[in-house]
Amino acid sequence: MALMQRMELRQGQSLVMTPQLQQAIKLLQMSNLELQAFVEGELERNPLLERDETSDAPKPEPRPEPASEPDVVSALASGAAAAETPGASDSGWASLRPSGGGSFNHDELESGAGLARSETLAEHLEAQLNLAVADPVDRLIGQHLIGMVNEAGYLTGDTAGVAQMLGTDIAHVERVLAILQDFDPTGVFARNAEECLTLQLKEAGRYDPAMAILVANLELVKRRDFAALKTLCKLDLDDIHDMIAELKRLNPWPGHAFGSEPVQPVIPDVFVRAAPDGTWLIELNSETLPRVLINNRYLAQVSKKAVQEKDKAYLSQCQANATWLVKSLDQRARTILKVAREIVRQQDAFLVLGVQHLRPINLKTVAEAIEMHESTVSRVTSNKYMATPRGTFELKYFFTTAIASSESGGDAHSAEAVRDRIKEMIAGEAAGKVLSDDSIVTILKQAGIEIARRTVAKYRESLGIPSSIQRRRERDAKPRQDR
Repeated sequence: MALMQRMELRQGQSLVMTPQLQQAIKLLQMSNLELQAFVEGELERNPLLERDETSDAPKPEPRPEPASEPDVVSALASGAAAAETPGASDSGWASLRPSGGGSFNHDELESGAGLARSETLAEHLEAQLNLAVADPVDRLIGQHLIGMVNEAGYLTGDTAGVAQMLGTDIAHVERVLAILQDFDPTGVFARNAEECLTLQLKEAGRYDPAMAILVANLELVKRRDFAALKTLCKLDLDDIHDMIAELKRLNPWPGHAFGSEPVQPVIPDVFVRAAPDGTWLIELNSETLPRVLINNRYLAQVSKKAVQEKDKAYLSQCQANATWLVKSLDQRARTILKVAREIVRQQDAFLVLGVQHLRPINLKTVAEAIEMHESTVSRVTSNKYMATPRGTFELKYFFTTAIASSESGGDAHSAEAVRDRIKEMIAGEAAGKVLSDDSIVTILKQAGIEIARRTVAKYRESLGIPSSIQRRRERDAKPRQDR
């Protein structure tokens, strides 16, 4: 076959991505902080743009400072160090923090080597959460708990409040907290100094009964009441001194090992509130929406003085860029609101009843409902947050895996809701009747949930629940232990 060259004329269609179109797409996926920074840059570059100062939106109230570490830790810092030897001075526990305990390296500070941004405690914990927790509901609870950790590494809120907000039980939150308390640095997520030191001692294999008594009586350590400690621990004075010296080698402020950069609070892009008629009021957060205007008066003034072609071209370009920015910001706001409304419509049961009632939706479901492309919905839900009566969530959280209904035409069920149902079924087992995975499959099918046995086993294992055989052995062994 001979090779030859020839010219052909073909007609076709293609999408040309202009720089402005590319930038408009980037605007969709920007967070509110990134968007504000971008708009500030445009205001500096474009003389025809000015900030809209006419907005009368109320300013957000200042957020309270995070709670400090428990008082008993501060008390120990002033008194516990003296307990190592009877004649020691009250130099304080803080001066004896181990390396990596959050103290500053003054040599690095003077040389400038320490000026680079270090990882924050929240970032460090979130990275571990993504690796350790696969279940979306547990991960959501974990995110809430991370947000409640102060700079010292202590949990400042209570698990009951988290359970009430998310519509789950306290035991569920406590199970997630137990996972988080295994994170690095050891002692993080403690609710008080006693728990912080206990976690570190258990990690080191040094939490024996005598040490447990000592940690439970930190007030006596602070007062240097060695006689009472000897009586309680049933040890001589030298052993008491050794144990207190061991306590001093621990770090009562595990969070101080990380960057002290102020934690940026999550600012919601959308607010969702219950309306009196039972529907939901959905509105954009005006504080996160940069408002810019085109100064047409100034444009008219400078246009009269523009004589050279390059000046006219510059003004024309500035006007085009300003017009594009105003339209793009308006379109971005409308798109976010449109997506948020559809998410709220789809997840109404979650907002009313809690995490067990998450609906299984995906990007395609929302995109088809609002007649947009999946990629657009994906960009809109990136780095955007919605404040609801159940808390503040990233929009991407609401897209969950679906499990089909066994009933013809029935609604699908979210994997998180099914997993939570399995957990409740096992927790409510009768004393003499342990549910096997096959039994759970049968019960779920009767409830209209089509699920495979291996899927039940996978969900059960992800919840840390042993098999029916192991559970039966544990229950049989308990009466013998009681005897």
